[in-house]
Amino acid sequence: MAETRLIAEPGKQQTTAIRVFDAPRDLVFKAYADPALISQWWSPEKYTVEVEKMDVRPGGTWRIDTKDADGNDHWFHGIYHDVSPPGRIVQTFEFEGMPGHASLETVTFEDVGGKTKVTDQVVFQTVEDRDGMLESMEEPAKVMDEIMDRLAEFLERLKAERAKAA
Repeated sequence: MAETRLIAEPGKQQTTAIRVFDAPRDLVFKAYADPALISQWWSPEKYTVEVEKMDVRPGGTWRIDTKDADGNDHWFHGIYHDVSPPGRIVQTFEFEGMPGHASLETVTFEDVGGKTKVTDQVVFQTVEDRDGMLESMEEPAKVMDEIMDRLAEFLERLKAERAKAA
């Protein structure tokens, strides 16, 4: 699989993840914006994902639960600020286990010769919030790679379904 580049410079309030997917931009955007699709790849494999709501439009809200193997719920929510298919989604992102620490996430989808470069930039309120998020993950780069690998595998299935339907 391709590698996800995770950039988290010391002393900065942001992280940036970059990955190129072997799939057309409209399909990658759809995987991020369709509630029935996002639930199939949005977390590491050891979690199940349930979308409670996902109103993908400016001002719309979303709320997603990731449930671990022990049945513990981990709820996340946010508000969409910009949705520009198939190029960009801007939303807030907040882990409900730590209320008051919302971040602003901008995901861009760039066509690079039939493939799609996804750049996911998250700006936190403070450097401490950013560092706390990174520390909460066992190995941040490995976790991001696992999620993006799941998305890549899912996109391969979507591409096959699209080709079969054509």
